[in-house]
Amino acid sequence: QVQFVESGGGLVQPGGSLRLSCAASGSFFRISGMGWYRQAPGKERELVASIGRIGITSYADSVKGRFTISRDNTKNSMYLQMNSLKPEDTAVYYCNRASATLAWGQGTQVTVSS
Repeated sequence: QVQFVESGGGLVQPGGSLRLSCAASGSFFRISGMGWYRQAPGKERELVASIGRIGITSYADSVKGRFTISRDNTKNSMYLQMNSLKPEDTAVYYCNRASATLAWGQGTQVTVSS
């Protein structure tokens, strides 16, 4: 059974940093491109960062230069280092495959506010 567990969210001031973690169960992880998504209130879920099987990364323009995605295939885990956070980064963050998404986890709330 596929399962994603996201963690590391919280309340942070503008300009602050957070590191999100994703633990995935299932043999698909090592052979899949993976991504971090976010969904803000009243908006559609969007892909903000992705990483291929061998580590090639891609970012949405809105987070480029501020967020860094990484993965550890030995731990079936993925991470998102978020720096220089802005109020518009406030959202629930999810991990999943970068395409052909599977069942979604609970996500982790990130709130950027002073």
